[in-house]
Amino acid sequence: QVQLVESGGGLVQAGDSLRLSCAASGRTFSTYAMGWFRQAPGKEREFVATIIWSSGGTYYADSVKGRFTISRDNAKNTVYLQMNSLKLEDTAVYYCAAGRGGSGGYDLRSRYEYDYWGQGTQVTVSS
Repeated sequence: QVQLVESGGGLVQAGDSLRLSCAASGRTFSTYAMGWFRQAPGKEREFVATIIWSSGGTYYADSVKGRFTISRDNAKNTVYLQMNSLKLEDTAVYYCAAGRGGSGGYDLRSRYEYDYWGQGTQVTVSS
């Protein structure tokens, strides 16, 4: 099992920045990738960004490319999501997720690829 704890959410204004953190504990050696998803009220949970733990390779949703950056600290078993130039439409609950690899056919943009989830952290962007 892998436990994930997110932090760093909050209320910000449009154009501001925010950094989310996700600390992993437990059987972290089995982690293939860690990602961020988000879910706005009344909408499906959607992919935001992911990072392959061993290589550091990253993938982003088109909606956040150029504004968000995912990174990791292997020593701390922590993944970060730096969010810049925040927009109203970025308002959502952000979830950290970890995958062992292959659960979803290695489709890193699919929620089914991830085996463990955090409790979520609210990000609210106001005008």
